[in-house]
Amino acid sequence: MTEPRIFFDHDARHPLIYMYEPPMQKQELEAAVDELLGTPVEALSLTLGDAQSLLYDSQVGQLWGRGIKKWPHLIWKRGHQNLTHLIKAGHDPLQVLCDKAHANGLLLYAMLLPQQGPRERMLKSWGNPHFSVDDWLCDLQPLEIGEKGGVDAEWPGYRALDYAYAAVRERNLQVVEEVLARYPVDGVELQLNYWPYYFHPDEIDAGTHIMTEWIAQVHAAVKKSDPERELVLRVPADLDGCRAVGLEPLQWMEQGLADVIVPECSAVDPSADFSLFVKAAKGTACRVLPALQHRVDSDRVGAGTIEMVRAGACNYWQQGVDGLYIAQWFDHWPYAADFYEKLREVAYPEVMAAKDKIYRVPTEGSAPAKAVVAPNAANQLPLALAKGRAVQVGFTVSDDLKKWGKVKRVHEVILRVRLQETTERDRWRFVFNGRDLPEESLRRINQMYVMDAPRYRVFGYWFVFRLDESLWPVRGRNMIEVQLIKRDGQALPAVRLSDVELEIRYLLGKNFHRGLIDPDLAPG
Repeated sequence: MTEPRIFFDHDARHPLIYMYEPPMQKQELEAAVDELLGTPVEALSLTLGDAQSLLYDSQVGQLWGRGIKKWPHLIWKRGHQNLTHLIKAGHDPLQVLCDKAHANGLLLYAMLLPQQGPRERMLKSWGNPHFSVDDWLCDLQPLEIGEKGGVDAEWPGYRALDYAYAAVRERNLQVVEEVLARYPVDGVELQLNYWPYYFHPDEIDAGTHIMTEWIAQVHAAVKKSDPERELVLRVPADLDGCRAVGLEPLQWMEQGLADVIVPECSAVDPSADFSLFVKAAKGTACRVLPALQHRVDSDRVGAGTIEMVRAGACNYWQQGVDGLYIAQWFDHWPYAADFYEKLREVAYPEVMAAKDKIYRVPTEGSAPAKAVVAPNAANQLPLALAKGRAVQVGFTVSDDLKKWGKVKRVHEVILRVRLQETTERDRWRFVFNGRDLPEESLRRINQMYVMDAPRYRVFGYWFVFRLDESLWPVRGRNMIEVQLIKRDGQALPAVRLSDVELEIRYLLGKNFHRGLIDPDLAPG
């Protein structure tokens, strides 16, 4: 089997069974594959659900929504209706999509969620008196981490299933074994990064060994079914975050328990460091495919622009990774031209090298919540600023501006810094890579009050510097330093450094125009 370089994450619900009005047709289900044809995607990673609510005709688990008489969530009802209709019509969803993918040269991996978020778990706690389920589901609550006590009910993992119990691990293994036995999948993915809470906080050390043993069981099941099949393990990109919840991906790589490791950040993060994963993979059969998100969730954009996605993709390729895992892009559905433009480029760093990019430092508000996908991970931003004390923010740039500058391909380089709770009377010092940024290169943009920002009112200013060639960023690590020199004596709130962005704009060729209508030519 060819080792795929580009995976596409598809959760099978939000852009599929939730969207189509019942009864769903087989051709509508097959759109999950059709929509990716002609792109660099080589493998589709398709969500099965968790072991308690599955999206195919399982004989060891329960079909999504089976037994529910009254629905508190009507989108879930629609999903159940569509699954039920397809199966009754002789179209097992997983079999249909395997066949469709293979007929069109795509590989299909079955993705299991070993843990499910408390909102989505089909438990009696919904308070639905008409809710009826099998004995397994009714017996779930005693197997939750919170049932052992010693943790706050607000802790994210309180309602998570406790993997210290053999029954929890065995049920998930049964689902994996069933899929391997009944369907022509090319591999299995364990999405360990969604609600990654598997053990009581007091039992993490013991739990780490238990989880490794379970991963070994899953890996053995995959290889026993077919040595060519692969096990993909998706984990937090932060290794301390992994260890905090009982996951040891580097150890799994060393022991030969993974064919693909997917380290995942919570948003587009061009400065994410995967070097330890790449180093650990050398000399093993394991490939490293970092997850490339599309979400930004800033005060201006929710999904990353193509310039932001390029910055992330290029920085990841620069680290020597084996490919990319396109994560959560199904949020774009229905897919439009900008989706395909991004997807077409990300597999080719040489194509993106001299194209516009925006290197953005993740900040507060980047979705999803860090507690969900990145335990113990912390963003650099925002930072509080005290008078006289300089703060530094680092970010990585893969662009070779010396190379492209020599052939006159660099149009302009712009550094943007957003400060919240600052006023026109404050005075600031900005230092980039050890050099003061001159006042004459600065444009201030007043966003002291924005009535309808995406997340909240802004209350501050953007400081925008157009950098001449002597101040261009270096290839690799760069550092911006910000210092509050003088504070408005009438201002009470603390100032925050909330955003840092570096934008690089290119020309298609020496002295080329910037699009069909170049803004420097004025209206045509």
